[in-house]
Amino acid sequence: MQVKINGRVEQLAPCTIETLVRQRGLKPEALVVEHNLKIIQQALWSGIALREGDTLELLSFVGGG
Repeated sequence: MQVKINGRVEQLAPCTIETLVRQRGLKPEALVVEHNLKIIQQALWSGIALREGDTLELLSFVGGG
């Protein structure tokens, strides 16, 4: 299926937001996920299956100065 992630169209196998985050090796504690223009709480990631045409923004926060 095709989904748009951070502005790029990508081909993915069916999965949930949680699975995608895990597959990409992202740190959930430093990540905000926007799914189809809505911020999704981390507790809900496992229950949201990605579908054809979905749009995701994966925003990582990095500390430093």
